[in-house]
Amino acid sequence: MTAPPTTDPAGLARAYYDALDAGDYERLRDLLDPEFVQRRPDRTFEGRDRFVAFMRDERPTTDTTHVVDAVYPAGPGVAVRGRLLDADGDELFAFVDVFDVADGRLAALETYAGDGGE
Repeated sequence: MTAPPTTDPAGLARAYYDALDAGDYERLRDLLDPEFVQRRPDRTFEGRDRFVAFMRDERPTTDTTHVVDAVYPAGPGVAVRGRLLDADGDELFAFVDVFDVADGRLAALETYAGDGGE
């Protein structure tokens, strides 16, 4: 396993979206703590491997782009406000993600989105 490219919370959050949009699931995995948890309106993913498997194999739409409109670093975590666009550049929904960072990795993610998020 390679180390994350940065320990800066804002840099880790941006690297997360870059890896997801590129379909680089090994890089995504490396950014996440083994005990990573994502909570979102429609479900909770517990564990890095379960989350990466969903993103790689089970998401309804994978040809998407995360547009980061603002990053709010604070303390050991970071909040991100953005929009998810489909392959045609149309907005699917807006989101706010709140990341917890521990030991240079993303440890938890709370996602707030209009229709459940991706």
